[in-house]
Amino acid sequence: MARARRARWAAALVLALAGCATAEGESRSGTVIRVVDGDTLKVRVDGRVETVRLLGIDTPESKRPGAPVECGSRKAASALARLVARRAVVLAGDSSQDEVDRFGRVLAYVELGGDDVGEAMVASGWAKPYAYRGAPFARVGAYRAASRAARGRGAGVFGACDGDFHRAA
Repeated sequence: MARARRARWAAALVLALAGCATAEGESRSGTVIRVVDGDTLKVRVDGRVETVRLLGIDTPESKRPGAPVECGSRKAASALARLVARRAVVLAGDSSQDEVDRFGRVLAYVELGGDDVGEAMVASGWAKPYAYRGAPFARVGAYRAASRAARGRGAGVFGACDGDFHRAA
């Protein structure tokens, strides 16, 4: 277990040193080549495919090993795919957050045409605000407001799953 954890951190360090991660003030353009689930994408950046975890959101799980598929997970992934599949996006970092997570995924805001995709997912009710390692992120206020509005409308998981983002499907 410890060896696997060290290997993941080593991979994350290699990615960061290779310039794959995105720090605040920096942005990189890429093309979404695949939606993994409601909060994770595969993006081609500078000829290389990176796994990107949308910063600031969490969605119901569909691919966590040993865990059941959660209510709304497929709809969350579909909502994200409708927004970004095969489209050019901009990845932007946030200095209050790590550049990569423990799985070696790049942590970034994903923007499409100047719009924040994470905030759009929260507004649709298929995602909720999530602070990685409990550290509030720069856009948390806007995400929380979008979540309150989605809850008020009964949108997404709030209507389909009684607001429980981690209930088994």
